[in-house]
Order: sequence, then C-alpha cells, then structure tokens
Amino acid sequence: MHAHPSSHPASGDEHRVRYLHLVAAARAAALRPTTEQQVADVVRVTVDDEVDTTTFRAIVTDVSRDVLR
Repeated sequence: MHAHPSSHPASGDEHRVRYLHLVAAARAAALRPTTEQQVADVVRVTVDDEVDTTTFRAIVTDVSRDVLR
C-alpha cells in the first residue's frame, strides 16, 4: 500500500479511511479488475459515500497502481 489518502492523519476518521482503503484493495485484488474504471467501481461500493472526492480518487489511484500492474 502507498501513502495514506487521509489529509488529517490525527483525525478520528483516519482509522476508518485506512480500513476502507484496505477493504477496497482486498476486494479489487480478489476481483482482478482490468481497468481503472473497474477499480473505481469497487472502491465506490466499498466506501459508500464515507469519504470525500479527493480521498476517493486517492484510494482509486493507489489501488489501481497495485492491481493493474
């Protein structure tokens, strides 16, 4: 996993964002998506509006780097 997407490292939400990031990464790895759009779909279902757009994009980018190699 790459840099943590949360912009508030000391916030109470940090652990939740980290958890969602890890779950999204595990789901994507299991599903083996072939495009960034498929990764984004997995992340969208996983985070279910719990993160802002910037964090969502950061998670998609990070997970894509790992699963689309």
